[in-house]
Amino acid sequence: MTLQLGQIAPDFNQDTSTGKISFHQWLGSDWGVLFSHPKDFTPVCTTELAEAARLKPEFDRRGVKIIGLSVDSLGSHDGWAKDIEETQQQKLNFPVIADADRKVSNLYGMVHPESDPLLTVRSVFVIDNNKKIRLILTYPPSTGRNFKEILRVIDSLQLTDQFKVATPVNWQNGDDVIIVPSLSDEDAKARFPQGWKTLRPYLRIVKQPKSAA
Repeated sequence: MTLQLGQIAPDFNQDTSTGKISFHQWLGSDWGVLFSHPKDFTPVCTTELAEAARLKPEFDRRGVKIIGLSVDSLGSHDGWAKDIEETQQQKLNFPVIADADRKVSNLYGMVHPESDPLLTVRSVFVIDNNKKIRLILTYPPSTGRNFKEILRVIDSLQLTDQFKVATPVNWQNGDDVIIVPSLSDEDAKARFPQGWKTLRPYLRIVKQPKSAA
């Protein structure tokens, strides 16, 4: 199955390290990040799960739930969690899906037969509070994911959902943003009474608006 941005994230019922979940019900009205691992006891993924756990307060602050996935069993997950805590000095604090039957992996297109029909690729799905997929990333097995970049993208998505702006290259939270071209100057004056800098009619730079949240 090929998923695209804007689609509703497929729902599923599956066992996790913290109990059986119904995915959409588990998400509730929050955002979500679903990220997969080829299998348990893999070195790069060991470091990634620990970093995601360290950053969980940052995801929580943004109203985002995180959940991992591996094709191995719950018993294997338990052993891996102990390894993660011992080697990375970080206890897991979010669920990891046990996808031994590949149900979720196949729903989300995370099994690439040309790569390995038995293992999931290393995917990331950012899902908004309307259950829509907003970001899809697939990493090679040798490159660890950058979870701070995933947080940066979530900051951008949540900001641009609230205001008629887009975020420019290398944007960080608090930097100037761009007024979207679809917004006329007249409407922009009502939204941004402080004014903006016009570099071109299609390129209007404005201070980042403050979230109402």
